Amino acid sequence: MTDFKRRQIAGRGIPLPGNDIDTDRIIPARFLKEVTFETMGEHAFEDAKKQNPEHPFNQKVYQGASVLVVGQNFGCGSSREHAPQALMRWGIAAIVGGSFGEIFFGNCVMLGIPCLRASQEDLEWLQTAIGRSPQAPVTVDVEKQEVRFGDRVIKATVPDGPRNQLVGGTWDSTAVLLEAGATIEATAGKLPYVAGW
Repeated sequence: MTDFKRRQIAGRGIPLPGNDIDTDRIIPARFLKEVTFETMGEHAFEDAKKQNPEHPFNQKVYQGASVLVVGQNFGCGSSREHAPQALMRWGIAAIVGGSFGEIFFGNCVMLGIPCLRASQEDLEWLQTAIGRSPQAPVTVDVEKQEVRFGDRVIKATVPDGPRNQLVGGTWDSTAVLLEAGATIEATAGKLPYVAGW
């Protein structure tokens, strides 16, 4: 069986300053007509990258980073699963921010991407520290609700329900159903309207 538990994610960080970065900025609307999510990653922040050559997602030093550090109200706006899909396919495995759009947060959990909340002061420190040492690892500990960078430990929270799903590996509802396949079949076999009269 595949391990779906998201207790701890470690990788290099990528700072993305600014508040109210909506889903349309994460993945522009014209990419919503794609048939699959396969190529979404290469289009993450497509317009922002074109407008700003210094955008973090353009910088070679951050290529391969997996922990995104953002500001307040990240992922607000329209409810498109394409936004977390684009981030995941770019390589993002965890997000640390001040707050998140509610639907974006839920879509991230359904993809197994933890979104932890930290204070504004800690976020600013972390973004600056990553900018100074972009090769240093960031550890997002979902179980302990903390983020570690160098010798500093930052308190970062996630609500109990999503945290339990991520830590327990039950965030992937399809996998949970498939794992319970034999039990589902046995129960269905006892139902007269399934098994026949």
